[in-house]
Amino acid sequence: MAEVVFDGATRMFPGTDRPAVDSLDLSVGDGEFMVLVGPSGCGKSTSLRMLAGLEDVNRGSIRVGDRDVTRVPAKERDIAMVFQSYALYPHMSVRDNMGFALKVAGVPKDERARRVGEAAKILDLEGYLDRKPKALSGGQRQRVAMGRAIVREPRVFLMDEPLSNLDAKLRVSTRTQIAELQRRLGVTTVYVTHDQVEAMTMGDRVAVLHEGLLQQVDSPMRLYEKPANAFVAGFIGSPAMNIECYPVVDGHARMGRLDVSLTREELDALHRAGLDSVILGVRPESLELVSDGEGFAVLVSVVEELGSEAYAYCMLERRAGEETLDVAGRRVIVRVDSRRPPRKGDRLHLRPRPAEQHLFSPKTGERLLP
Repeated sequence: MAEVVFDGATRMFPGTDRPAVDSLDLSVGDGEFMVLVGPSGCGKSTSLRMLAGLEDVNRGSIRVGDRDVTRVPAKERDIAMVFQSYALYPHMSVRDNMGFALKVAGVPKDERARRVGEAAKILDLEGYLDRKPKALSGGQRQRVAMGRAIVREPRVFLMDEPLSNLDAKLRVSTRTQIAELQRRLGVTTVYVTHDQVEAMTMGDRVAVLHEGLLQQVDSPMRLYEKPANAFVAGFIGSPAMNIECYPVVDGHARMGRLDVSLTREELDALHRAGLDSVILGVRPESLELVSDGEGFAVLVSVVEELGSEAYAYCMLERRAGEETLDVAGRRVIVRVDSRRPPRKGDRLHLRPRPAEQHLFSPKTGERLLP
């Protein structure tokens, strides 16, 4: 096991005018499960490939333990990688696929058999060792790919969207297995995904990237409760946070027919920044249903019923007599009673719960208050 450190690591691809990964500073603790998450093209897979030695580092450095591996060939880094595509040899049995890297490395046959047997037991593959990959399900193939990494007993595991080829139900069960396995083995792991639900449920900490820049790294709950900027606020959470820019009038954020009260600290922060509007974020579960006249009005467009939960996707109505305020038609998502959900076309009145709103600067996108 080993700590992993990105120290200003930058990757600039030839022919591009901006880095794919820009001055990444990130430390992964010894034995930690770190998840890199972000939209497509944010630089998360490039960061992983830099650590693996599959992409050059143009500036900065990468360390594994006390060793600088920035210029070390991939095969000498003592890192094992699990790919999205499994990358199994179709003509080999599960046993031979799992032991192939050990065979190439010259590990004695008895030692190979021991390591493969132990990995197969951990991954519940003992009954499949003589099968070929084509005779396995997608989840079993992914476990074989993980077994191939485990038998090497590396210092660091890297996983590049290993669940993206699985169906929804299998993804849920397999991500639980991966998290349990990592905690049992205690190997430092860097896991890449674009699925923020995966990130929130698997990682000890989560690093959010956007356009090659690290936005925030923190525990899943801290990311959810205290997003550092508007991008993290909108990306983390499912359904997404309601987040829009609203005008500030007479010390209130004007949200349709509702004037949302702002604290003195929030108003002072807006004044110091010279802002007359604010990006206001409210989670779907932080909106409460109120009587007519107490909140802002919305019209229900779609109701998403999930059994234990239900969400109404609504459109915000305009404040009467104030046609210049361009807030009508903005989407609002609210969690509703799953036993008595509203219907399409219903009119609801909503109000943010006190102290559960998030404010960000329209100029920088940064959180206004800690």
